[in-house]
Order: sequence, then C-alpha cells, then structure tokens
Amino acid sequence: MLKSSLTPIFSTFPAKPNYPRLFLRGISCNLDPTPSVQQNASPNIFTTSQRAPTSVYIHLPFCRKRCYYSDFPIVALGSHSPTQTDVDDPRLTNYIQLLLREINASKVNFKSHPQLETVFFGGGTPSLVPPRLVVSILDLLRVKFWVTSDAEVSMEMDPGNFDVRKMEALMGLGVNRVSLGVQAFQKELLKACGSAHGVKEVYEAIEMSLGLTIEVQPNHVYVYDLQVEQGTKFGTLYTPGEFPLPSDVQSACFYRTASRMLSDARYNHFEINSYSRDGFKCKHNFTYWENKPFYGFGLGSASYVSGMRFSLPKRMRGYIDFVQSLENGTDTDGDVRDLASDVVMLSLEPRKGSI
Repeated sequence: MLKSSLTPIFSTFPAKPNYPRLFLRGISCNLDPTPSVQQNASPNIFTTSQRAPTSVYIHLPFCRKRCYYSDFPIVALGSHSPTQTDVDDPRLTNYIQLLLREINASKVNFKSHPQLETVFFGGGTPSLVPPRLVVSILDLLRVKFWVTSDAEVSMEMDPGNFDVRKMEALMGLGVNRVSLGVQAFQKELLKACGSAHGVKEVYEAIEMSLGLTIEVQPNHVYVYDLQVEQGTKFGTLYTPGEFPLPSDVQSACFYRTASRMLSDARYNHFEINSYSRDGFKCKHNFTYWENKPFYGFGLGSASYVSGMRFSLPKRMRGYIDFVQSLENGTDTDGDVRDLASDVVMLSLEPRKGSI
C-alpha cells in the first residue's frame, strides 16, 4: 500500500458555486498523467493492443511552482507568472510548437484508423496554457487522427488558474470535462501539509475534507493516498509510515472512511480510488484499465501502441532531441521496459460495476 500524507488528494469539480451553466457533463479525474511505462508481458494484451488507439494523452508540463509531493515532469514558471487566466511566457509557445512538431512527425501505421474518442490534457497545470495555444493542438489532432463529434475532452485545472471567460473559451474549443485538483480544504494543510498533528486531528481533517467534497456535489471524485517520492521536498522531510505520516493501518482506516462516506452520498465505487455518480465515469481512464492502446504526446508522456509501452524523456533537452530524431526518421523508441507489474496492477482494477 502506498504511504499517505496527512490528507488524501481529491480531484473534484464543484457543480454549484460559480459556474453552474458552464459545465454540462460533470467532472473530475486524477492528477496522475499516465500509468507506469513498460512493455507487454501477457498474451491477452495483444488482442486489444494491436488495435489503433482511440485515446490520446497530451502533456502540458507548466506549473507556477513544484508542489512538495510532485515528481512529475514539469516546468516551473516561477512566482512572477500570473496566477489567473492566460500566461504570457515564451516558454509556453516554444513548447507547444515542439509538441506540434512531435504530433505531426508521428507515424500512424494502421490500415484502418478509428477516430479519437477521448483526449486528456494533463500536466503540470494545463489551465495555465492560453486557449489560443490549446486550439492549435486540437486542430492538429483533428487533422492527423480525426476526433469524434462527441469525444470526451478533459483538462486538468488548478483552482487559481481559470475564470469564467477562460472556461467559456475552452468549452468553445471542445473541452467538456475538467479535472480540478484539490489537495485539501484546510488552509494550514494547503500551506504545509506536514505539520505535526495528532491522530485525532488527522481523522477529523479526513472527514472534514470528505464532507466538504460531498457538499459541492462533484460528479466524479478520486481519493488518493499521497506517495512520498524520493527527490521531492516531502521525500527529504518525511519517512513513509513514520510520524507525522500515518501508518499502513491508519491509511487503511482512512480508505474505509472515504468509501463509507462517499457510498452513503450515492457515489458508485467503481475503481480502486474512484467514485462517480451514475453516468459520469471517466471514459479516458477506462482506456488504461482495460489495456486498450493509447497515444501519449509531450514531455515525459507514455504511449501503448502496437503491443509496446514506452515513455518519452522527462527532461526538456532530451525531449527536444527526441522530436528532432523523430523528424529525421532515426531511432525514436523512447524508454521501453518490462511490463509485468502493469499487467498485474491493471488486472486488479475492476472493469464494470462497483466494488
């Protein structure tokens, strides 16, 4: 079991406070970009993996700063960057141009290629990217792969980086699903998420966060233990399972509390960490859990195409070299590794119904 921090991570969308008419489909997903990257290890995978992908993940790596728990491939723009609406930074434009070059140079080796059914913009904080740059990505996807008229187009957003005007612009481009990342509702946890608290206070914080999540009525909720990764600030401050972080037993209690409270609020528990109201499951996530192939474009992204899983470089210099190699037609296999652990993990994930 993953070791958790003092409070789970919630990915929620508040359905009522400020923008009730803008969102029609309800919304939320995990901040995780893509599953771990490895290579096929089971004959069963080939039946599905030989099909052309109908899902694509786009990595937009920009953040205002790196969160203490994050080991994702990101580019921190710095505190001088605007905190809302569009960000005017040449690094965004340069990256999008590089991303478009990668998509354009990618080979599609399928005789029959179905249209894309899901598009997921992850990061990073994709909501930092201006709509004028987002549209260039969607336009190229429509030309290169075609996109169904009713495709699920998701975008991860930070609560401080969008407003009604920006949301209207993104919806006009086809974005119809938002993943709003909420680490906690308590100010002190948002600021530090590491102060020494007693066990009682931790349980109270968990129940308060769950209660507030239910109160804003999102259609889809993810609840996670927060893994302490080496190389992150949390990794230098804390040891998993040791105070002030909870033990495995305490983490299991938090998990049961979340399942009980969300189930009582009529959320269906349909994945290990996922809860949704009827009709609002994330289509894109089922691509991963059902071992279906998918494209991944951008810094550090992962793909599963023609029975092989591979990832792109997580550092910008390496990603630039990769795109140049792709355009030159040289070896561009990326990072390919053994996939046994992925197959085991995905086999445990429920396919349909609830837990």
